[in-house]
Amino acid sequence: MAELQDELDTTVEVPEPDPPVAWPVSAPPAPGAHPLAEAAPGPAPGTDPLARAHALLADHPVADGYSGLPWALADLPWFDLELGESAVDTDLPRLREGHVGALFWSLHLPEGLAGDRAVGATMERLDLARTVVHAHPEGLRMARGAAEIADARNHGRVAVVLGPAGAAALGDSLGILRGLHSLGLRVLTLTGVSWAGEAGLTRFGEEVLREMNRLGVLADLSGASDATIGRALAVSKAPLVFTRSAARALRPHPANLPDEVLTELGAANGLCLVPLTAEQTGPCVRDVADHLDHVRALAGAECVGLSGTYDSGAARPQDLADASCYPNLVAELISRGWSSSDLALLTWGNVQRVLRGAEFTARAAQQRRAPSTARITDLDG
Repeated sequence: MAELQDELDTTVEVPEPDPPVAWPVSAPPAPGAHPLAEAAPGPAPGTDPLARAHALLADHPVADGYSGLPWALADLPWFDLELGESAVDTDLPRLREGHVGALFWSLHLPEGLAGDRAVGATMERLDLARTVVHAHPEGLRMARGAAEIADARNHGRVAVVLGPAGAAALGDSLGILRGLHSLGLRVLTLTGVSWAGEAGLTRFGEEVLREMNRLGVLADLSGASDATIGRALAVSKAPLVFTRSAARALRPHPANLPDEVLTELGAANGLCLVPLTAEQTGPCVRDVADHLDHVRALAGAECVGLSGTYDSGAARPQDLADASCYPNLVAELISRGWSSSDLALLTWGNVQRVLRGAEFTARAAQQRRAPSTARITDLDG
């Protein structure tokens, strides 16, 4: 826990020079090109789809929106992610094979934890995540935003972003929210608390969302009630994300989104990260691709991304068993006619966009709004 205390000093340190990059860095987009796609010449159309997938991912690696690795590692007495770890779905050899450039590490807790217990357990999970990153400096680097993610990628490291965490981690305190943000938290799931429930956001819940906007913490709505989703779309000035949601029209899972919400999300420039789980998307890679097609058609190519959800205990679709398998999915999408620019947005650009959007919103909000001192008893009492 001492390591966490050190992080409360938010001074930014200039990183030491690193070895040469492990992934090729694409050239800047041409004038008039989409700024998120970082378009580079794609492989020849006649080549094998899997070879084309590897070539595209070398320039546009995967920003994986949800990893349960901290949860999985907590039960292991010893591990080495650099050499490879068979007890988990994710290690550095498989991340490199799958061309993963960034991971969002879940700090979610077992159901039933609340109050001080939830706050303490989240801090312990955060401390474990930081310890793992520091133990693997040649492969992992902690990142707090879009620029640091890009810098980690350019130095051949996998960027680790902390979050999502559950809303119970705040202990109904905006001060704790600010403390977690200073320690690196960048995504918070708005479920499982009195102020973000079936009835939607309460007055305190709306204040939490406004403070998240001021800090640059993304709101995750996967698993949230329809009322919470609707109110968050109305209140938030920053992009909203669903870290583990597919299309309900194709698979009637409660965390999947109905078509009308996908359409609203596209209009709000949010992001739906489609999970690679058999329960939510289906038993094979083609089923996952069907969901990606559906979300892209309704929300737009700029509003769909990937959520491996590896090490979360979920069953995997065929050919997507672990973090090395992303080229199989991209090859399927290439076979379906996805353009290089849309694939670049899917794997990398869209996550960067919402992070930059949250950071832009935070800078603007901080100029007109002081840190909130509201208490839940003041607003919801």
